[in-house]
Amino acid sequence: MTTVHLSPSAARHLHLAAQGLLTPPRRRAGKADVLAAIRRMALLQIDTIHVLARSPYLVLFSRLGHYDPAWLDALLAEGALFEYWAHEACFVPSEDYRLLRHRMLDPAGMGWKYSVAWMDKHRAEIEQLIEHIRMHGPVRSADFERRGGKGDGWWDWKPEKRHLEVLFTAGRLMVAKRQRFQRIYDLAERVRPDWNDAHDLPPPETAQHELIRQSCRALGVVKAGWVADYYRLKRGRYDAALHTLADAGELLPVRIEGWKHDAFVHASLSDELALAADERLKASATTLLSPFDPVVWDRRRAAELFGFDYRLECYTPAPKHQYGYFVLPILQRGRLVGRLDAKAHRAQGVFEVKALYLEPGVRVTQRLTADLRTALARLADWHGTPQVKVQRAPDGLAEALSQA
Repeated sequence: MTTVHLSPSAARHLHLAAQGLLTPPRRRAGKADVLAAIRRMALLQIDTIHVLARSPYLVLFSRLGHYDPAWLDALLAEGALFEYWAHEACFVPSEDYRLLRHRMLDPAGMGWKYSVAWMDKHRAEIEQLIEHIRMHGPVRSADFERRGGKGDGWWDWKPEKRHLEVLFTAGRLMVAKRQRFQRIYDLAERVRPDWNDAHDLPPPETAQHELIRQSCRALGVVKAGWVADYYRLKRGRYDAALHTLADAGELLPVRIEGWKHDAFVHASLSDELALAADERLKASATTLLSPFDPVVWDRRRAAELFGFDYRLECYTPAPKHQYGYFVLPILQRGRLVGRLDAKAHRAQGVFEVKALYLEPGVRVTQRLTADLRTALARLADWHGTPQVKVQRAPDGLAEALSQA
């Protein structure tokens, strides 16, 4: 099998092609495009921060442009998606339930997400909760009042909230739908009435192999050190698994300039690979990425592939922030060229960029300014905050990007 030689920029372009971020959308998105985008990524990470649109909606906007966020909620309620711990808490295509079911059947291996001690201590109350749901239907955490005053910390959940979470991790409850982004839990057998562990569950090694294949397809360009992170597989050596997939023709071996490790491109990108080898695969999309976008959620991969050192700061104390609370990486035509700290003031119709930072060596050009202006205007318009105000940016960008 011939090994194709690639430049680092060509490797980036192939990764973005796999993720649906190489070129802008060519038409207005529909509901089916939301599901297709999630299938392309394999999973869509969930986070509740909403200084802008919550992360899963923002990740989809980066790929689809203007779309109706209600479509994501509808796909969950219709059963086209389900929620579970994949990378972290994620929306996952329904057909991949079989691949993650093993985690539900062995929840003790899920770390902080499941407490054996809690289950043992509260077994009677937990079974009562299950019976309540069986008799009275789906519940939210908000349906249960906190006893003993207000909680005083992130992890200071009321008992019923913890009960729901451990039952979710164990797969006895599933998220049937969301209302105003609140989870509504129901019995797993009612959410997936056709599922049968005895007949539908693949062997663990088959599920593991399929998760590796999914990771490779979603990444587009892959090396062994990147495999485990996508689905939070156990850390280890995945060289043999990648070479097995290459022998089967599912991965294509490549050499990337400056890399010492073996690298592969997923066979679904064979046409794009031929263009990339000749430096003819061009990136034309400019957009803002969520901090929880697959392109940047693995800090080491983002550094190796894009030369972009990205650290999530929203869960660190404000005095330790280097860039800001909810900082969006700026993707411009195949490069991560900067980041910005933004907030949508919906009542005032203002999209505020508190600060915009460019990476070292990135110059303010007419093309960069025009690309940023268009990307910001589209994102602001989708938020219902059409007035863009940039408080701080280098080299006159603040004035060029702010608009009434």
